[in-house]
Amino acid sequence: MLHACRLCGSNNLKLWMREGRNRDLLYYRCRRCSLWNYDLDCGMDQAQYVESYVSPEQVNHKTNKAIRASWSFLRRHAGEPGSIMDIGCGNGGLLYLARREGWQVRGMELTEKAARDIAEDQGIEVIVGDFLEYENPDNIEYDIVVLRHVLEHLPDPILAMRRIANLLKDNGLALLEFPNTRSLNYAVKRLRKNRGLQRGKYAADWRPGHCNEYCRRSFEYLLRETDFELVIWQTYSNKPMMNAVYRLFPIGSKARVLVRKRQSRLRSEIDAGLDALHRGDFSEMDKNELLNAADEINSASGAVR
Repeated sequence: MLHACRLCGSNNLKLWMREGRNRDLLYYRCRRCSLWNYDLDCGMDQAQYVESYVSPEQVNHKTNKAIRASWSFLRRHAGEPGSIMDIGCGNGGLLYLARREGWQVRGMELTEKAARDIAEDQGIEVIVGDFLEYENPDNIEYDIVVLRHVLEHLPDPILAMRRIANLLKDNGLALLEFPNTRSLNYAVKRLRKNRGLQRGKYAADWRPGHCNEYCRRSFEYLLRETDFELVIWQTYSNKPMMNAVYRLFPIGSKARVLVRKRQSRLRSEIDAGLDALHRGDFSEMDKNELLNAADEINSASGAVR
């Protein structure tokens, strides 16, 4: 049984939704941060999300249509071409589109097969690994990190955002997409599932693949805990004609968000000091100490500003 929220640690949980053939797969809503926590003791199945490889050049495939929508959103806000890391990059379609527009691209997937399919078809480098265990051994920093429908599959949201931060430059952007629990669709599904009206659609051995489900309130809590700021929150669905409505009324079944990594406090202090140095507001001793500190930060981060 779940005893505490995986996001905020509160034990003030309410049984919120029953799922599965026997309605024994349980979700608990945290009264403090509003995260929906799936009870992992009930069992998980991530394999159901593995798809056969589809080339990005199959432009009419539904997978690639969804990717083009994500890229269209991102390119409007991303600025000049830089570097992108796509976590759980699927068929590499977003990286394919980004590279065509001059971006340096890299991806990550869980399996050798997924990485090999992308490399053979597109020549894009894909790291094989578990994102929550990836510690960025080469200290490479990116302008943008992408997680499209990945966050909800990760059991530790705080660690997930810290891993994202570890890959981003200061003030870098992350694009995330995930289900939106504050949607009309989710409200109807929850009602039907709790009343047992969807039991027949599940196989006896079916298990969910989502560990945590977010609304805007729970996601903003996560950002505050991990030194990110929300830039854009919008909701959408797989029905393009409804998306104009969802931009006005954010009740779409999926969220598409852009967040910015806050500049580290120490970096901010160093930058403020360098500005003062340029104005001539420091003694010679202060100058040397400040420049030494800046050199140490740049050496540690692998990035010289």
